Amino acid sequence: MSETHRIEQGSEFLPKFDSQGLLTAVAVDAAKGEVLMVAFMDADALAKTRETGLAHFHSRSRGRLWMKGESSGHVLEVREIRVDCDQDALVLLVEPAGPACHTGATSCFYRRLDGEGLTPLTD
Repeated sequence: MSETHRIEQGSEFLPKFDSQGLLTAVAVDAAKGEVLMVAFMDADALAKTRETGLAHFHSRSRGRLWMKGESSGHVLEVREIRVDCDQDALVLLVEPAGPACHTGATSCFYRRLDGEGLTPLTD
């Protein structure tokens, strides 16, 4: 079986990290289906997430592992991890314990592109 076939069709988890050792991870509210945030995971963040059931990421700005909600308490409890066909991106189905965005918004995606500007979304 070719490596591509193993990755795309096989049952083995073979995460494909980029040249900086990262995977894209999209956190989605498991109950509502709303995209909450996009972040990056390195091997340590992925392992810690799987071990604890709480979303951990690699902070590019801090250059370290961090657990979502470590200071705010707004953790993301992971219900399921979905893997894309190339195994280079993940969708985390989560149960949020508060707002996902550091701004206090439920989701980091609280505005839409409207022409050349941004318009806030309304609930």
